[in-house]
Amino acid sequence: MDFETVKENSDTYLFQNYGRAEIAFDHGEGSYLYDLEGNKYLDAVSGIAVCSLGYSHPEWVKVMRDQIAHLVHVSNLYYVKEQAQLAQKLSLITPDSITRSIFVNSGAEANEAALKTAVKYTGREKVVSAFNGFHGRTSASLGATGQAKYQDPFRPLISNAYQYYTYNDLESVKDLVTRNTAAVMLECIQGEGGVNCATPEFIRGVRDICSDSGALMIVDEVQTGMGRTGRYWSFDHFGVVPDMITSAKGLAAGMPIGALLTTDEIAKCMTPGTHGSTFGGNPMVCASACAVIDILAREKILDNVVDVSESWMADLKAIKSDKIVDVRGKGFLIGVEMDSNETAAAVKEAMFKENILVNVCHGKVVRIIPPLIFTMEQKNVFMKAFCAAVQ
Repeated sequence: MDFETVKENSDTYLFQNYGRAEIAFDHGEGSYLYDLEGNKYLDAVSGIAVCSLGYSHPEWVKVMRDQIAHLVHVSNLYYVKEQAQLAQKLSLITPDSITRSIFVNSGAEANEAALKTAVKYTGREKVVSAFNGFHGRTSASLGATGQAKYQDPFRPLISNAYQYYTYNDLESVKDLVTRNTAAVMLECIQGEGGVNCATPEFIRGVRDICSDSGALMIVDEVQTGMGRTGRYWSFDHFGVVPDMITSAKGLAAGMPIGALLTTDEIAKCMTPGTHGSTFGGNPMVCASACAVIDILAREKILDNVVDVSESWMADLKAIKSDKIVDVRGKGFLIGVEMDSNETAAAVKEAMFKENILVNVCHGKVVRIIPPLIFTMEQKNVFMKAFCAAVQ
């Protein structure tokens, strides 16, 4: 099927709820995607921080082939071997207190599970989250997403339990948290909000507020987790331990999975019937996530993220251009804030013409979120085109 047929069928039969670029891809290899005509693109989007191992990683492909021939789905009415294996592996890369997992199908669903669990465990009603945060588009997670552009079309929201603080402003959190606050929800880096980075003082301060008030600290690691910042979890950079962690995106390298990770004590409140998912934690997606964890460790991929990203950040900050307002981020989650939305769009288009894929978020921030296997040489190719695009 050629591109024009794909486009015609999409425009005719699909909901028109995405603004799509004029391209469709056929296959990928490493950090490259190939369109239907065979043109090669260097990918610095990775499915929006999903394809952590890039494309067609040979070990991951073998695991997937073996699993699809063996068992793809079985109900959670029964024990699931691959699910148990994944839960054990996750317990080994999280703080000692985080020992329990529940699996769903996406980041939004993981956040829904976290919010339900927090309310049930604490017996409280209110949830405090950040302006410019993003936690998903389902009913409860949309309420926690403190951005009017996502909420306004669906008002009145199903729940009025949400209150919003100013990111990196600890006093605004203190002003909202009461004995009726079930949880404080945060991202250590606001990905969709423009790659805004939390300060150590803010993250540690929120931990203290939650400990003092009895509210649960939920860290949304959907975009930042599984090595994207150079450590398994972004909160690892701050020396804090949250009460709940949500994960998705890079966890299974492209397979649809979400996870809520928490303590034994908190997990006990979710008894049979309180939450569930037909497809959540099926053998296929769990085998994928197990392979991701194994490959990240065996190939020392997190070391690659640290080495390449430190050089990348230095290169970006060294650019002399009036179009660049700020460069920020951590690891392979980098935001280059431009002087306008129009400039950001023009840079994205200029990179596309050079067969390099980038993403724009929050209007004027060029977001760089490549596969975790992105090499120093590929970074240099990227930088040559980017420097030209911002002049």
